Amino acid sequence: MEELAERSGQRVLLLGATGTIGRAVLGALREAGHKVVCFVRDGAGLDGEVRVGDVSVPGALAQAIRGERFDAVVSCMASRTGAPEDAWAVDYAAHMEVLAAAQAAGIGRFVLLSAICVQRPKLEFQRAKMAFEEALAGSGLGYSIVRPTAYFKSLSGQLDRVRAGKPFLLFGDGRLTACKPISDGDLGRFIAGCLVEPDRFDRVLPIGGPGPAVAPVEMGERLFELTGETPRFKHVPVGMMDAIVGGLSLAGRVSGRMRAKAELARIGRYYATESMLVWDEGAGRYSAEQTPEFGEETLFDFYERLVRGEVSVDRGDHAVF
Repeated sequence: MEELAERSGQRVLLLGATGTIGRAVLGALREAGHKVVCFVRDGAGLDGEVRVGDVSVPGALAQAIRGERFDAVVSCMASRTGAPEDAWAVDYAAHMEVLAAAQAAGIGRFVLLSAICVQRPKLEFQRAKMAFEEALAGSGLGYSIVRPTAYFKSLSGQLDRVRAGKPFLLFGDGRLTACKPISDGDLGRFIAGCLVEPDRFDRVLPIGGPGPAVAPVEMGERLFELTGETPRFKHVPVGMMDAIVGGLSLAGRVSGRMRAKAELARIGRYYATESMLVWDEGAGRYSAEQTPEFGEETLFDFYERLVRGEVSVDRGDHAVF
């Protein structure tokens, strides 16, 4: 019992607490009985102990730690857009500053929120995340690298289109991809559990919500059913997106602005054609069966609450459409 109490009363340094997932993690950590100190650029809207600073500034986090004892660092920081410069600055360089500060302060455990898409890296933000994952795994600190599938808010952007009588947009036949999305609350609880569950120690942890895996066409069908609108779909050929990427890439040879847009288009194409499930290397395909599940709320549960107006989403840079 004494060991359990110690596990549940850890002192945790949380980064990225103002984001959607960060807030969910903050709540889950507190609910589990941990003492949480948030290090953020802007602490507006956060209660509890908050220390404000810029983690990208060398020494800023070490100064914020103030020589105090912390049992763990939990990072929910991520680049906002995934653009190359932003990704390498935040997903890699800023996290390397955090890792160095944690090592210098003698912090024993580091829990990192990553993303399942890094298992097949084709984009710069994925390469930046992978570079830090590798650095963390080789650092000598205890670690948990959490790779969630898809978030509810990134799959909810077409509700307004459906309500307005517009068609639900699909790439290809709407079954090119599938995912097991996980709710903010369930993911927050899973991340908090990484501090106390030994089977989550020193591992890369892909994690989805309750199954089964759903395809975009099924998401559209469910939204039409819930809103009572007549089902209408518009199929967008993947080749159209390829043409857009190609044109922007060509323009990007002479324009930095177009180069950034080309990378964002490549990100859009990736999510339109790659499933957010565990990749089975041996079979050469994504596997719903091998994608772990956690929690209770499904995407369609969330859709019901969203249609009733019980919840809202601020998609920001996480929109698929």
